[in-house]
Amino acid sequence: MFFLYPMYEGFVLTVYDDDALLPIRESPTLSGATVAKLPLGTELEINDRRSQEMVNAGSDDLITDQWFQVEGTGVDGSLLRGWVTEARIRVREEDASGQPLAGTVRPRLGEGADPLTKIHAEPNETSSVVGQLEQRATVTITQSAELEVWFLVQPADDMNSGAAAGWAPSSYLRVSEDASRGWVSGATSGEFTTKFIQRMVDDRFFGPALRTTLLLLVLIIPVQLVLALAMALVIHARIRLNSGFLYVFALPIGMSDLAAGILFFSIFTGNGLLNSALDGLGIIDGPFAFLTAETTGWILVAIVAAEVWRATSIMMVIIVAGLQAIPDETLEAAELFGANYFQRVRHIILPLLKPSIQVALILRTILALQVFAVVVALSGGDVVTVLANESFRQYADLRNTNVASAYALFILLLSVASAVFYLRSVRSEAEVRPT
Repeated sequence: MFFLYPMYEGFVLTVYDDDALLPIRESPTLSGATVAKLPLGTELEINDRRSQEMVNAGSDDLITDQWFQVEGTGVDGSLLRGWVTEARIRVREEDASGQPLAGTVRPRLGEGADPLTKIHAEPNETSSVVGQLEQRATVTITQSAELEVWFLVQPADDMNSGAAAGWAPSSYLRVSEDASRGWVSGATSGEFTTKFIQRMVDDRFFGPALRTTLLLLVLIIPVQLVLALAMALVIHARIRLNSGFLYVFALPIGMSDLAAGILFFSIFTGNGLLNSALDGLGIIDGPFAFLTAETTGWILVAIVAAEVWRATSIMMVIIVAGLQAIPDETLEAAELFGANYFQRVRHIILPLLKPSIQVALILRTILALQVFAVVVALSGGDVVTVLANESFRQYADLRNTNVASAYALFILLLSVASAVFYLRSVRSEAEVRPT
């Protein structure tokens, strides 16, 4: 689980959108049965509104109703205590903190308007009515409550098809000024989708990043394999000071990707070692700008050089370990039968090294697919980009974890494909021989 769970989470981030659908409910409460689920951006017709408990107090789209608990004399002369909306009360008195203390009932205007104001048992239009107040009646305000507005909505495109209507909280809706129309602006339910993968593929940096990553593989891996074999054979030859060669060859392993990138940036920069050497030899008349947007070829050369210098030792160590496993008797027997050094390397050492070479190629290819810090140090991550850099850009700059995960999953798939390729193509005779 320790190793599998992070990959499972990455897969879920890539193919599942947590905030894709908004459930609309049979009643204006979170416990109401779900009538339908509407995608983000769905245009809505609004048919009714109610005040209910707060769902998302921090939302920018939140619409609220203010309710006052009041005490006053009802139309029948009895003392009433209940709830009424703030729209029906004109506040006349407040305390030092701005809390309302007293007010009067607003008159209703318009022909045929009911002059009386209903008082509810709860701060809700659907709660029971405990009495009525006359207009301009004086009331004492004992408590206030802020409630979220829920709307009875129906998809605008489905108005004539009999689609089910349901209630949704205002915090997930964007409502027009006249509150007759709106659209879904937030969601609480998810769905499986390929849109994040599609957004990755449609990203304008995806193509260049993929091409550069594959080009680096083609340029780096063969060079490193040849160098690692040569370095390992030098160490295995047991010549004088061969242990010193091992220490020197292995030194770059201790340097991080970023440090290696910075080191080679200092070599290729305008006042760096390369320009100084070329100028000293008279090859150039002045500093040459190797690392610019107009010289992307030289940036690739610098990246390849940095990666070859930094990571060849990793392959060398694996191959040296494989060489140590070859029995000396086998090589001595070949020498006894007249095989020269190159014949021993070709016909004995290399075939016996296939398992080690296989491991070295798999590990180095996976690391090359993940190259990131060296590219950022030498190009800023903009002039030349790779897949790992685009995953970081989506996560850190664009705050899109789903697309970033899609990039990471794509790198994983390339790594698995490369491992399968090496396992099939670089096999020892024992693996090839049928059982």
